[in-house]
Amino acid sequence: MGIRAIVPSAGRGRRLSADGLDLPKVLHKICGRELISLVLDELSFIDPRDIYVVTGYKRERVEQFLAGTGRGYRTVYQKDQLGTGHAVAVCAPEFEGFSGTVLVTFGDMPLFRGSVMEALCARHAETGAACTLLTARNPSLDNWARVTRAPDGRFSAIVEGRDCTPEQKKSGELFAGVLAFDSKLLFETLPRLSVDNAQHEYYLTEVPGLLAAAGYLVETYETDDPDDLCGVNSPEDIAVCEEVFQKRAARGV
Repeated sequence: MGIRAIVPSAGRGRRLSADGLDLPKVLHKICGRELISLVLDELSFIDPRDIYVVTGYKRERVEQFLAGTGRGYRTVYQKDQLGTGHAVAVCAPEFEGFSGTVLVTFGDMPLFRGSVMEALCARHAETGAACTLLTARNPSLDNWARVTRAPDGRFSAIVEGRDCTPEQKKSGELFAGVLAFDSKLLFETLPRLSVDNAQHEYYLTEVPGLLAAAGYLVETYETDDPDDLCGVNSPEDIAVCEEVFQKRAARGV
């Protein structure tokens, strides 16, 4: 049935433009490499023609970069950035008739390793889940999204950091930012998303909770390296990511 990937990459990255480079966020560099290039390299277990990069701000720059790789990556334009759920929803026409796994990972989170994402997809296939999400434990990330569970231990929902109650913030189980979905159930559920949240956006993170509430199996897979969770929103984040890359290179990871 196969695996396809969606990589939302439409953002501008205003805080990264202090150096005068008015680039789409994913074209800013870490260790001399564009963010999107680092992310796509870790998706080498998926045919590049089955990887859909969602573009937005200065999309022609991102499309030109992708075309220059010669790998056949596909692009989908998100004219209005209305949230992560909307970024995936705009891909719906490209997935009509596809019944396999949809992996979603973000173009501004370059530290996820291919081995972890491939293992996540393998767990998703083995369990027959409607959705399998990557989790992590990292006490330093106080504002990160939390995974909540029912009293019997089953997955209940993902709550974005801005929307967490003090009690939910006590949970040490974080949503790491990567998900695998049953394609049909994903695109059937996306129209049910609401904007009843702090950002007034369509959150992709609402989908697993909707699936669980409807009785579908939602599984989790925990990454063994909390450094995976570093996203890039500021020059400080770039420095952190570069430090992690250097540590991993020294360990041969």
